[in-house]
Amino acid sequence: MKICVAGAAGAFGMKHLDALAAIDGVVVHSVVGRDADGIAEFAKERGFANYHTDLADALKDDALDAVILATPTQVHASQAIQCLKAGKHVMVEIPMADNIEDARGLVKVQQETGLVAMAGHTRRFNPSHQWIHNKIKAGELKIQQMDVQTYFFRRSNKNALGKPRSWTDHLLWHHACHTVDLFQYQTGEKASHVQAMEGPMHPELGIAMDMSIGMKVPSGALCTLSLSFNNDGPFGTFFRYICDNGTYIARYDDLVDGKENPIDVSNVDVSMNGIELQDREFINAIRDGREPNSSVAQCLPAMESLHQMEQLLIQQR
Repeated sequence: MKICVAGAAGAFGMKHLDALAAIDGVVVHSVVGRDADGIAEFAKERGFANYHTDLADALKDDALDAVILATPTQVHASQAIQCLKAGKHVMVEIPMADNIEDARGLVKVQQETGLVAMAGHTRRFNPSHQWIHNKIKAGELKIQQMDVQTYFFRRSNKNALGKPRSWTDHLLWHHACHTVDLFQYQTGEKASHVQAMEGPMHPELGIAMDMSIGMKVPSGALCTLSLSFNNDGPFGTFFRYICDNGTYIARYDDLVDGKENPIDVSNVDVSMNGIELQDREFINAIRDGREPNSSVAQCLPAMESLHQMEQLLIQQR
């Protein structure tokens, strides 16, 4: 299967390239980047024969099967629709859109084309969260509350590698998106109540640097999420699952119980790399002709909850 990675030279583009290299029968056929000299040099270093500065040029290639979009948030929905209309399967990094209208539009085009369109909700695939999900499905756990912290130190416009970004990140539509989706996925319910508050706006970036959101599902389970770009370490997202039968803390691919005793999740799936597992699901769904876990349609409820939160924030300003 031949894949194009758009945004290949970015922080997450490179993570996808590494993940794809571990999957049998997959070839990175082409890469796309904004800067002509930069993407040419990157393709040469990585040994990719085909490179483009315009996604449209990559999509003209009949040999191409699918596209992974690791591009700026603001173009996720339009580029994903562009890929589908060109007859290519697509996985788009989260968020699949930064507004509800574009999210619904993307789902509509996917349904019209019947192609695989998947949102990159990596948390669904991290072995730590899979372990929890399997226990819930088996009836061994029930979530009472998820308490989540998403903390970074980004007072300037930089990416995960500390390099300057050409676009502005966002706590709600980007970082909260992971947890909003995961909470509803783990409980199997759509949020029936949401709340949101934000701190002061950054004078130059024009975004809130601190945020607090909450959710409740009909069964009564709660999710409390704190987000910050002002936190000077440790960085990342940390999940505390408070359940009827134990407490568990997930830190990316690591899982411990409430007393910090490690839980072995090495046999949960074929890899410990969440992005690789996410990419494997995308490839397997294409090969099997089925809807993937984390399809854009499955992820629409999270987008609707984010939209509700955004409206609350606007009312408070």
